[in-house]
Amino acid sequence: MEYMGNKNYWDEKFFNRSDKLLTPEKLLVQSIKYFKKGTVLDIACGDGRNTIFLIENGFRVTGIDFSSKALNRLERFAKRKNYLVNTKQIDLSIDGSLDHIGIFDNIVINHYRLNKKQLKNLKNHLTDNGILFICGFGDNNKVDSKFRKEDLIKLTDFEDINKSFQLINYIENQDERGTVLTYIFRKIKA
Repeated sequence: MEYMGNKNYWDEKFFNRSDKLLTPEKLLVQSIKYFKKGTVLDIACGDGRNTIFLIENGFRVTGIDFSSKALNRLERFAKRKNYLVNTKQIDLSIDGSLDHIGIFDNIVINHYRLNKKQLKNLKNHLTDNGILFICGFGDNNKVDSKFRKEDLIKLTDFEDINKSFQLINYIENQDERGTVLTYIFRKIKA
């Protein structure tokens, strides 16, 4: 199964999901204290479980995903609560897809693995001292029908961003889904 990059898989999953918003990522909830007040770019936001949580905590959020079904659900959830959310359909597998996304105070990447070039380029989309929150399945999870090797986060993913970002927190958590890694970086002032 192509877990991360299969648009049809995700469109079908979001189409068939109940009309109830899932709870936000537990590790994001626990880590919000690190976030800089202001704006957030939620990369691969899905149907917005984290986006809505961030809005409820006073952030202005732009959610991007390649699934139109996910973004439609996010917009519906936001409308029900009279929240303002900016959404953009972006295919992250296309080189340069984030080039013109703008500048934010925080960037959230939850359960999606950007390539090294995209990660390195995120410095251009964060304000000084901005926070980069990355949470996903670690490379010590077993590769099987649930996880592809290329979807699992590795420490070496971050070796090209060390000059622009300081790691301020690292959490390794084991739950029913497997090993979940969280990296919280702060952009170093230019």
